[in-house]
Amino acid sequence: MARHRPPSFSMLREMHVHNRKKLQNAMAEKLESIGQRLAGVVLLQGGEERYRDCTDHLELFRQESFFAYLFGVREPGFYAAIDIATGQSILFVPRLDPDYAVWLGEIHPPSFFKEKYGVDAAYYVDEMVSVLRKFDASLYLLHGLNTDSNRYCKPATFQGIEGFEQDTKVLHPVLSECRVIKSELELELLRYVNEVSSAAHVKVMRSAQPGLKEYQLESTFQHYCYMEGGCRECSYTCICATGENRQEVLSFSLNTFLVFLYSAVLHYGHAAAPNDQIASDGAMALLDMGAEYHFYGSDITCSFPVNGKFTEKQRLIYTGVLEAQKAVISKMKPGISWVAMHKLAETKILEALKTAGCLKGNVEDMMENRLGAVFMPHGLGHFLGLDTHDPGGYPQGMSRINERGLVSLRTVRTLEAGMLITVEPGCYFIDAVLDPALEDPVLSRFLNREAIDKFRGFGGVRLEDDVIVTSDGCENLTNCPREISDVEDVMAGGPWPRT
Repeated sequence: MARHRPPSFSMLREMHVHNRKKLQNAMAEKLESIGQRLAGVVLLQGGEERYRDCTDHLELFRQESFFAYLFGVREPGFYAAIDIATGQSILFVPRLDPDYAVWLGEIHPPSFFKEKYGVDAAYYVDEMVSVLRKFDASLYLLHGLNTDSNRYCKPATFQGIEGFEQDTKVLHPVLSECRVIKSELELELLRYVNEVSSAAHVKVMRSAQPGLKEYQLESTFQHYCYMEGGCRECSYTCICATGENRQEVLSFSLNTFLVFLYSAVLHYGHAAAPNDQIASDGAMALLDMGAEYHFYGSDITCSFPVNGKFTEKQRLIYTGVLEAQKAVISKMKPGISWVAMHKLAETKILEALKTAGCLKGNVEDMMENRLGAVFMPHGLGHFLGLDTHDPGGYPQGMSRINERGLVSLRTVRTLEAGMLITVEPGCYFIDAVLDPALEDPVLSRFLNREAIDKFRGFGGVRLEDDVIVTSDGCENLTNCPREISDVEDVMAGGPWPRT
């Protein structure tokens, strides 16, 4: 395959300039709406390098995402400021020890970073207090809840900050909302990383065969992304599962919704289950993997039979999931409720399971009793950008729906042009979910125990594409084989994309 052409650094720098201007305008609008004067400085603290436990082993640094969004700085230890009134942008550079030049490379002055990152001024961190005092205004610091992780952003702190008036309430919701709607420059970058990731998935599909270790499929993906796309990192730990490992490890109570959401999902591929099983003949593979380039990531899932040929049972489940994904993507446009899209996906999957003989009764009654969550316990998708789960899913005043399955939605917003969201319906046969459902007097009346038992150990199927909402519909950034005939043909060596 030909090497992909990444966006130029000048384009990426322009993107961050645009992001800063967007925040300046949004902050000005917010301050006006709450009756505050148009003054103040947005101050962010970048990420710090981390050592592994008590050793001198430095982990590979990756910039904090809000800082990366606004400034694109790759190096650790920086601070940055934006004057809300004028838009002036300032970087504060750490003053490095002379030994740095011996072990890690040339030491650059602030002027180097001013030019590199396209800001208006640059100083050393130890000059920050005197520089900020010239603005004679409040510091707007980043502090707020990430509704995906249930953790809080860390506000900037430095020696002498107590001498400044500080606000930790205004910035986070404004900056989070800025990240929800992608600019055309961001989309160009996201198209690139999706192009690379899609091609890498195809590479994996063509190399898959019984007898390989799951980590060999994972390494094929990572090698392609780095070798052909310059993507040194993945946007999350790869889930490269075959057979029963596709049942993401769950501890789920049908009556305790938040247990599933916050503490009970351990994605396969983590340190205790490191993609190390043998892909057996006849097993399905579920590969959830995405590359990252210049902080922006992709999130793509492909499901396919390891031997390249679908069995009848695999066809039934895969077709149901594919029909759910296609139905959702065909309906996506501004003004559409994401909750309605989740329910549409559930409906299609329940219809397929009824066709397979696993369910009985009326699908509308099943939906009314939230049976869909038994087979798709996760939400339909999530915002995507600098983080796999980008912020903004639940802005101020919006809360989760406390119903089975719906509580796992990472957003309940109405779609808007410029949103990038994953569409990832799935259907799984998970004992930890099925067994309580079979004992539930309401849910069990829809379940055909004998037919369901035949799918025990099947695991599941998930298909995930990254989709941008446009002014009149949507654009699918992912380009992987999805139809069964295409999957089988590509795995047999056929061309992709189709000419």
